[in-house]
Amino acid sequence: MHPSLLTRTARVTRLLAFAAVASLAACGNMDNKADETVGWSANKLYGEAKDAMNSREWSKAVRFLEKLESRYPYGRFAQQAQLEIAYAYYKDNERASAVAAADRFIKLHPNHANIDYAYYLKGLVNFNENTGLFDRFSNQDMSERDPKATREAFLAFKELVTRYPDSKYAPDATARMRYLVNTLASNEVHVARYYMKRGAYVAAANRAQFAVQNYPQAPATEEAVFIMVKAYDALGMQDLRDGADKVMRTNFPQSKYLHGRAQKDVPWWRLWDPDW
Repeated sequence: MHPSLLTRTARVTRLLAFAAVASLAACGNMDNKADETVGWSANKLYGEAKDAMNSREWSKAVRFLEKLESRYPYGRFAQQAQLEIAYAYYKDNERASAVAAADRFIKLHPNHANIDYAYYLKGLVNFNENTGLFDRFSNQDMSERDPKATREAFLAFKELVTRYPDSKYAPDATARMRYLVNTLASNEVHVARYYMKRGAYVAAANRAQFAVQNYPQAPATEEAVFIMVKAYDALGMQDLRDGADKVMRTNFPQSKYLHGRAQKDVPWWRLWDPDW
């Protein structure tokens, strides 16, 4: 190759290398410039996160709290940051991330002074899972939805109340548990009603029986017993039908099913044929 061509090639190579280094340096400077938190103290990061939360800028708060935890994992703000990350995720409608963050806090700090709040927050996240924009304008009852989140909320509240009965969150958790029990019972009855409508009497009886056995104090239990009587009657299972009838008369003596359409010599369950 001609010497001048070699020289020219070397120059081009050097220029390309210089351009690459300059480009990397520029990217590095841009990254440093983009991350405004470089050099911030733990106190500064925590303060900015709290300001973001007060302004309801939840994703921004999460970003500051995560940087705080990663840069100062053993500082006095780290544990509190982990708990507040869960809350910020919850407020930002990131349910899975909120539950994961709460679970992580519980696992890492089982003796923390605010551990009761972590359990309460887990329950709250699942309790409010179906309160999005669509559901607020929907006529669908909560008992007609997938009960998975409802069960998880109930278990979280139950663990809180069982482990920390004196917690300031226990009264609210207990009240929510009562509501959730009613919802879970109503869900089972809703499913039993669905099976009755389709003539699946064994499945209907089983779901109604589950509601009676597991949620005996729930208002929906009355209809569950009614469904059991109707289902067993349809199946020709007279002993089970009469047993359910006895439960109805003993526990719901004023039930509309017993007295609403009474006729002589006609069993009360034959008089009720709801439009399932």
